[in-house]
Amino acid sequence: MTNRISLAHGREYLAIPGPSVIPDAVLQAMHRPSPNIYAGALVDLMPALTDDLRRVAGTRHNLAIYIANGHGAWEAALSNVIAPGETVLAPASGRFTHGWAEMAQGIGAQVDLLDFGTAAPWDMDRIAQALRQDTAHRIKAVLAVHVDTSSSIRNNIPALRSLLDDLGHPALLMADCIASLGCDRFEMDNWGVDIMVAACQKGLMTPAGISFVFFNEKAHAKRLAMPRVSSYWDWTPRAEPDWFYQYFGGTAPTHHLYGLRAALDLINREGLEHVWARHAHLARAVWAACEVWAQKGALHLNVADRTLRSNAVTALRLTEGRGTALRDYTESQLGLTLGIGLGMADEDGCFRLGHMGHLNAQMVMAMLGGVETAMAALDIPRGAGALEAAAATLASQP
Repeated sequence: MTNRISLAHGREYLAIPGPSVIPDAVLQAMHRPSPNIYAGALVDLMPALTDDLRRVAGTRHNLAIYIANGHGAWEAALSNVIAPGETVLAPASGRFTHGWAEMAQGIGAQVDLLDFGTAAPWDMDRIAQALRQDTAHRIKAVLAVHVDTSSSIRNNIPALRSLLDDLGHPALLMADCIASLGCDRFEMDNWGVDIMVAACQKGLMTPAGISFVFFNEKAHAKRLAMPRVSSYWDWTPRAEPDWFYQYFGGTAPTHHLYGLRAALDLINREGLEHVWARHAHLARAVWAACEVWAQKGALHLNVADRTLRSNAVTALRLTEGRGTALRDYTESQLGLTLGIGLGMADEDGCFRLGHMGHLNAQMVMAMLGGVETAMAALDIPRGAGALEAAAATLASQP
């Protein structure tokens, strides 16, 4: 027992970049007995559920659902279109491209990795050079992470599509939208993406456990040409099920489906364009505060250019390795959990603010107030007026 009084008692706030805050409506939808998995309400909800998932993804094409996290979706997507010995190109702007590339190597693919560091987006000239040199078209796919959760970089998917088209390169464009779906604007068909992977625990506001692979007919033609695909990862029966069991390769994730249905209802009621606009406005408030704090030189935003930042997550660094100390303080003393530094050279100095999914203005101000309190308690130099700058941003017309 300690004499120190903690202010952390009460409802905790998980402000990490996923899993995100789960809405009460989602938790309540999941709080029920196990349903019949052969007939009835659970089976009947699937057609509208898959239609709504396609709408959020911006596609009219195919959808396969997996009982897996985002890493499972990575492997599912790769396993359906990349045979051992084939090559993928992986332009990296953070840890998660490296992870997807490592998974490709794990299934026997060759990886051409272009590493742009952790504070810069793709260099289109370098990507163009790699594709232009591939005259034999040995590169079968480009692994494109839309938002890298570790660095908070948002990459330009439409520009990459235009580059492939201009060069006449037939590689599949595969997009990781695990961090961005339902937060940052993404339009699969309009942007010319062939395969997109996502998961339920971030912008889709559902406890972790379900992931998705969306794919078009070009991608499916490559699947049909594959020498073999394991029966579990094969997306064909999941996208075109003859009966309910085939959606999931076995028993359904019953309660996750009820929760996901409630989450999609929330998105539908708000409207996807409004969801994107809300995330953009809340993100600007976060940045306004961080940019004021940074004026004293102790705090640095990982991405200097606002146009390159994700609306779902902001990666930050404190000098003298104080990111871990700040996170420890906010969690133990305030009940506020911030994201760890991930995949950065100075992980102890780094931390991340998640601002995705079920989030409103007062939650953002609470998160920023917690960071301000921790900086004051730890005597970290910071510019004055950060919370005022965030409040002024929120008060401006969205």
